Amino acid sequence: MTSSQEREPEARRDRADEVVPPRGLAPERRVPQVGAAARQKLAEIPGPQPVPPWGPAAAQGQGHVQGQGHVQGPGSGAEGAAEPERALRPGPEQGHPPQAREQAQAQAHHQVAHVPQPAGPAFDHADPGAYYRALREAYGPVAPVLLDGGMPAWLVLGYHEVHVVAGNPELFGRDPRRWHAWDRVPAGWPLLPHVAHTPSVRFTEGEEHVRRAGAVADVLGGVDPFELRQRAERAADAAVDAFAGAGRAELVAQYAEQVPLHVMAGLFGLQPAETAALERDLAGQYGYGTAAPGPAAEPSHPAHPTHLAAPAGPAASAARLRATLEAVLARARRAPAPGADIPSRLLAHPAGLTDEEVVQDLLTIMAAGRRPTADWIGNTLRLLLTDERFALTLSGGRRSISQALAEVLWTDPPVQNVIGRWATRDTQLGGRYIRRGDCLVLGLAAANADPQVRPALPGAAVGNHAHLSFSHGAHRCPAPAPQLAEVVATTALEILLDRIPDLVPTLPPDQLPWRPSLWQRGPAALPVTFTPL
Repeated sequence: MTSSQEREPEARRDRADEVVPPRGLAPERRVPQVGAAARQKLAEIPGPQPVPPWGPAAAQGQGHVQGQGHVQGPGSGAEGAAEPERALRPGPEQGHPPQAREQAQAQAHHQVAHVPQPAGPAFDHADPGAYYRALREAYGPVAPVLLDGGMPAWLVLGYHEVHVVAGNPELFGRDPRRWHAWDRVPAGWPLLPHVAHTPSVRFTEGEEHVRRAGAVADVLGGVDPFELRQRAERAADAAVDAFAGAGRAELVAQYAEQVPLHVMAGLFGLQPAETAALERDLAGQYGYGTAAPGPAAEPSHPAHPTHLAAPAGPAASAARLRATLEAVLARARRAPAPGADIPSRLLAHPAGLTDEEVVQDLLTIMAAGRRPTADWIGNTLRLLLTDERFALTLSGGRRSISQALAEVLWTDPPVQNVIGRWATRDTQLGGRYIRRGDCLVLGLAAANADPQVRPALPGAAVGNHAHLSFSHGAHRCPAPAPQLAEVVATTALEILLDRIPDLVPTLPPDQLPWRPSLWQRGPAALPVTFTPL
């Protein structure tokens, strides 16, 4: 493109990118720039605004929902890492007073203005879909939001728009060093572990991403699904044995989280003591406690049986987790066994990964493989035990399990939102003017619920794999990962329901708590009773 209307403004052209685009890519030449007429039209809509939703929780009496602050693990595939839990609320766009609108538009560099705004619909962890619908009605497929600490971003709600962002890495890059707001990130920002650049496959681009992601995909593709099922069966049976005689259990901490943990530990070649340390440090790093709320915390209804001491904090837990994986890697180097476990396979891969690259990618595989799979199991168990469409047919065979697993990926995907992508140049998306360096959050759950693509009737999504629950594009879950997760989840559900077919939740469905998370979706607890074995 050569017309002056399509070239960058002089001030922008003179400003150097913080990140050099991958070799061979020239995004500004591959995608047309926003023309002057379109820019003028888009300028009527403010950029990320001073008040919508992802700010710190306000008092309940002011119409907001107070979140519970803790940090948790990566999202889908190689996408993400830590997160705080915070309440959400939207801010008005067209309807706020002219003075407030002028103040919003005056924030040319996304500096946050403290403009009073009426309270909008609050984020409800029991029904996040209502919040996404409200955002869609107010803003369309791309909504201006505030992350924790008042950091502005765009939440991409539309199915088509998520496809565009995730599928165009030349335009929406994965390297966070492009972000123009780094100088305004507050000290101790809770989302920093999620967006701070590391030499992980999560942040690679171009040819480097092909090299790194290809190695991860090859290694996961080498996992024998029959051996994986056997590992899952052993882990599931061991977890059931631990509570089968009690007649009561809390199926999140005692089961849904246990099976993926022990499967991953086996695939990583961890020894029993290392597995116990891994459980402790994953809980500490990502903020998952072992005690469940409500009846699950009563002495007669024990929570997680490991009784591990609480870690000193996320940083200490992360350091110990890294030390565990470094010890595993050192052991693999001393006694090479290229087919034995995932660390050995990564070391032996022709991509020639360095030790630091292997450690970083092991951290990504561990977190992305365990937490989302545990939530997939937990969400499906909740559906099976509370929705009469499934509860009345569980005794009829295992087809209900596969149907429930498929439905959950549309209705309650384990990963709701993924941060982030960063615009490599000025562009437009969903009627919004996106500036170079803007941060975008992929709303996977919202995109799945887009009325333009979402099947209208419950259960109609069975057999439809067009959901975005594993993300999309170059940074989606590598091809073998969803299938491996499905093997583990299916096996866990089959073993539990075969061995204990009379599971009965001790709370009504509307009182079963959800974990207060903006990023991941999973039950906080699922207390049940059954006939003791």
